[in-house]
Amino acid sequence: MNINIANPIDQTTIFSLILLSLVIVSVKEDKSGHEMLPSHANELKGIAILMVLFCHIGYFLFNDHNFLFPLSIAGGVGVDVFLVLSGFGLTTSALKKKLGIIDFYKKRLSTLYIPMWLVISVFLLLDYVVLHINYPLATVIKDYFGFFPHADLYSDLNSPLWYFSFIIFYYMVFPLFFYTKRPYLSAIAIYVISMLILNFKLPVNPDVQKLYELHAIGFPLGMLFAYILKSKLYVALKIKLQNININHGKLMRFAKYGAIGMAFYLFCHVTLHSGVGDGIQQERLTSIIAVFSLIVIFLLKNIKSDFLVLVGIYSYEIYLLQWPLMYRYDFIYKYLPAGIGTALYILALIILSVILQKGSKAIMYKLKILSA
Repeated sequence: MNINIANPIDQTTIFSLILLSLVIVSVKEDKSGHEMLPSHANELKGIAILMVLFCHIGYFLFNDHNFLFPLSIAGGVGVDVFLVLSGFGLTTSALKKKLGIIDFYKKRLSTLYIPMWLVISVFLLLDYVVLHINYPLATVIKDYFGFFPHADLYSDLNSPLWYFSFIIFYYMVFPLFFYTKRPYLSAIAIYVISMLILNFKLPVNPDVQKLYELHAIGFPLGMLFAYILKSKLYVALKIKLQNININHGKLMRFAKYGAIGMAFYLFCHVTLHSGVGDGIQQERLTSIIAVFSLIVIFLLKNIKSDFLVLVGIYSYEIYLLQWPLMYRYDFIYKYLPAGIGTALYILALIILSVILQKGSKAIMYKLKILSA
């Protein structure tokens, strides 16, 4: 059941002020430089999971879509941020030290499957005991294999897990096609393979297949982005810019702030005019422009938010927990105004995600998937 809200704009303002305060209070100088480091990636993941969370809350949990607008309009961009960062991260890691196929699957798939298994096990038990919901055995088996062919927010065990099946595909094909000497060819090959597969009618809901088609470019673009940042041309350009900065510091600062301003304007423009309903190609283009505009901003800025970094560190666990917790087991919105309730849900999700991540890592240490 969707939640009614009497004053969505006021509640959005209250929540926005709380969120902005958390970000501002946690801001500090970023001395790590303009590189795609783990802290920058985690900040971006923090932004991405908040985009997804706000979209689910604003458009699917509450009846009035004015709540959390315009924070709620970039859910698709958040999905593409995760895909780009996944492709980037796997490629960067493989360029440093390529794992064998078996070791890759053992390490990488375990980090995805073990938290997911814990979450669906808990919600299966809760749904059975508390809500008396029984899911078909075939559905439960598919869930544990990581195949989620539907994305019904109101009847599935955990509908956002359509993305899990999608990212698992890329994790499965990555070590098979990654070529260290020519990573750009690997990115092209994986994109071509994914598009060829999507030309067939897959055993998934049509809406899920459309989501696959919409976001199919993100992971290969992340791989290509990693290759570009490691290329000799980029390294030479970076050295050239550093030399210019030494001799013309004020000009470079002006150019940097100008680039940040332009990227921010572009991000706002394409998210407000996302092309939804104008076809997959238009939606895909605007989303990717938004993603790389955001990346430009985060690479060029000289500050970072520890709050966003924290949210990013636990973004995967938040993704696994958020929808069933808020929709079927709401324990905050029924008692508190939506603005304050949303802030408390973020806090609750972070706390539960810390527990989930620590529990998952303990299991992986026990199974010797991770080394102490």
